[in-house]
Amino acid sequence: MGYKEVQKKSVGAELASLLPDDGIPFYRKKHLLRLNLSLFCLFLLSASDGYDGTLMNGLQALPHWQDFMGHPTGAWLGFVNAVTSLLAFVTYPIVAWCNNKIGRKKTLGISYFWVVLAVALQAAANNSTSFVLGRLFIGASAAFTSGAAPILITETAYPTHRGILTALYNCGWHVGSLLAAWTIFGTRVIDNNWSWRIPALLQCALPVIALVGYVTAPESPRWLASQERLEEARAFLVKYHAGGDEISPLAAFELREIVNSLALEAQHHKSSSWLDMFRSRGNLHRSFITITLGVFAQWNGVGIVSYYLAPVLSSVGITSVANQTMISGFLQLWNLILSLFAAFNVDRFGRRPLFLVSCFGMLTSYIVISGLAGSFANTNNSPTGIAVIPFLFIYYGFYDIAFTPLLVSYTCEIWQYNLRAKGLALGMNSTRVALFFNTFVNPIILDAIAWKYYIVYCVILVIITITIWFWYPETNGYTLEEMAVIFDGKIADEKLTSGGTVAGAEGKNVGTDIAHVEKA
Repeated sequence: MGYKEVQKKSVGAELASLLPDDGIPFYRKKHLLRLNLSLFCLFLLSASDGYDGTLMNGLQALPHWQDFMGHPTGAWLGFVNAVTSLLAFVTYPIVAWCNNKIGRKKTLGISYFWVVLAVALQAAANNSTSFVLGRLFIGASAAFTSGAAPILITETAYPTHRGILTALYNCGWHVGSLLAAWTIFGTRVIDNNWSWRIPALLQCALPVIALVGYVTAPESPRWLASQERLEEARAFLVKYHAGGDEISPLAAFELREIVNSLALEAQHHKSSSWLDMFRSRGNLHRSFITITLGVFAQWNGVGIVSYYLAPVLSSVGITSVANQTMISGFLQLWNLILSLFAAFNVDRFGRRPLFLVSCFGMLTSYIVISGLAGSFANTNNSPTGIAVIPFLFIYYGFYDIAFTPLLVSYTCEIWQYNLRAKGLALGMNSTRVALFFNTFVNPIILDAIAWKYYIVYCVILVIITITIWFWYPETNGYTLEEMAVIFDGKIADEKLTSGGTVAGAEGKNVGTDIAHVEKA
């Protein structure tokens, strides 16, 4: 499929017809290069969460961390890993409120306060309580980051770049994982507490690098429009999407669609409360997808491999610290490569095909892993245990092509503006609940039934596949505003193409004629 066909497939024929047909790639256009570099940097903010998962995975293989923490096992180990989800769960509703009240960019900036506080507590901890408190605050940082950055990227990206850039956001998770895995592999030879303090301190490295993108990123034009600041919203579209062309049909089309979408939402949804997410057939469908996707992203078996790779490898006879940390390092590199491949091709392949191929692949891999692990438990045959390793890579490869890039981007796409922040918060909280369950319960069940626990996830993967097959629609080929047609029917299509004035997200009248703004 050629580039033009991919463009048309990603945004639809109408918008594709308004895109400049000059043959100049985006990296040779200053306005798009500047915008994309800013948004690309933001994907590194998700690295802190990924760093945390692999950090805790790797620290369990370090003797000095084990001594410092008192060799945690079972419920206590589960709590140490899961505590980040506690504060994140409480914080997400606050993040949703901030997104709509003070803007996407200012909300994102709050995450930096939490990450500095958390990393300082972890790295300088003088007892296990201080370390766990630092992990608690990491949850707040993750909530502000994952609750604001994807929305800012989704609402500011150039139309044909939105799918890729939003899908890239969650791929930053593996950048953090990769950094954590190889940092721990390097510090494992230090024969004191700095073997784990250095990796804990470096948790803030990638967010610091991403600060450049945060400072240069613009505010969302959709948020500006919802706040009666249509002139500023138009100025953004002209500057960043149209390259300064004041009479650009693309900028005019986007502004009109944003305005009409906000008016439609104000007409049919007089408020934007949490209950509104369950009051219409379309929103019920969106909420079902949002909640199940958040749960499915954690309950497909990835929680065992992500947070408890060391005990999984030990269960099949791979007990060396060097081997465990090296396998973890190569696994994170593999994850990054596969997730980036999927993110850059999300418009080419479409969302549903990626989801379904991922599910079938994970199910097949987990069945094989369960069989090999069970065989090793009965025979203690070393080659059988080693055979688990390539299938862990295969399993993670299938996970990466859908659940890494689409967990956040698909959720952001399906929600209309006035509920997008709450929709993402709902999705992230469902993920956190599932993650808390995984990280707290998994070590207990692994201790109790070992490899037999893998069979449970085989059954869950069957349920996940069936659910996605019947209830997850294809969103490729629609703009953010046109997404309402999928969930709300033909009335949304008719309203979006009509002209008029706009009411803000909270129901207030903007009272500005679109034509007047376009000429201003």
